[in-house]
Amino acid sequence: MNETNQLKSRWNEIKQWEESFFISDSTDIMSTYSRFSERAFDQLGQKRKQKWLAIMDACLLHLQGWLQHTRSYEETKRRVIAHARMFDPNITTIDDLQSLPLEQLDYLAEQLMAKQRLLALGQGGLTGMGGAFLLLSDLPALAVIQLRSLQHLALVYGYDVRRPVELMNMLKLFHVATIPKSYQAQEWDKLIREVEEQDREHVFYQGDDSIITDSIFEQLTKQLVKSFVLTMLRKKVIQGIPLIGMAVGAGMNYRFSQSVIEVGQHFYQKRRILEEI
Repeated sequence: MNETNQLKSRWNEIKQWEESFFISDSTDIMSTYSRFSERAFDQLGQKRKQKWLAIMDACLLHLQGWLQHTRSYEETKRRVIAHARMFDPNITTIDDLQSLPLEQLDYLAEQLMAKQRLLALGQGGLTGMGGAFLLLSDLPALAVIQLRSLQHLALVYGYDVRRPVELMNMLKLFHVATIPKSYQAQEWDKLIREVEEQDREHVFYQGDDSIITDSIFEQLTKQLVKSFVLTMLRKKVIQGIPLIGMAVGAGMNYRFSQSVIEVGQHFYQKRRILEEI
């Protein structure tokens, strides 16, 4: 009975978070910017946009595939299991983490996410130093950090992303967490409905395997604006170091990473609750 009440309480907390987080408080300037971005990318035409979306899907899959086969992934997996054994010494696999209560999994997640936030902070600071290479590498580097964060969260909450179905769920979650907030609520609800219909025992993904939607184009425009701002701030140096640009770059990447982690953690928490009630 007590466990049921705890799950209901957590469910209500997540519902309150959804109601507050996905509210789009766009100003007139942001609305104008959004319309401008949409019109600009409409010039590509539907066929070209679909082609670019397919290319981005492929790049995301290849990037995730590379990350899954690095030594870091296996080390993280072993570390998660080792830390989980502090709560239950019988845990030997990622699936066994499903037996732990959410409060303990939240604790493990916070330990891992602290490092990811620091990585985003440091990477943003480097980008803020300016320079063509650092600016061009900002987007892929930031994507790697966010993918790793979601990988780690999936592992902590008992979902191994080496299973094709969990891989696709995580990549769609990456899309939800990285698009502009005005699009997030709709994509979040769509993803939640999708995982509710999935069988926990299924290995292969059954459904629409497209990941990126055209809402990503607005986010790419924001990335270009960010690069332009950091380029301008690079000229403002203090003792030969662009401290203002570094601070702005670090702050922007940290806030973005924090938002992705927040969405990812609530997603896996909600999945756990949905599977238990």
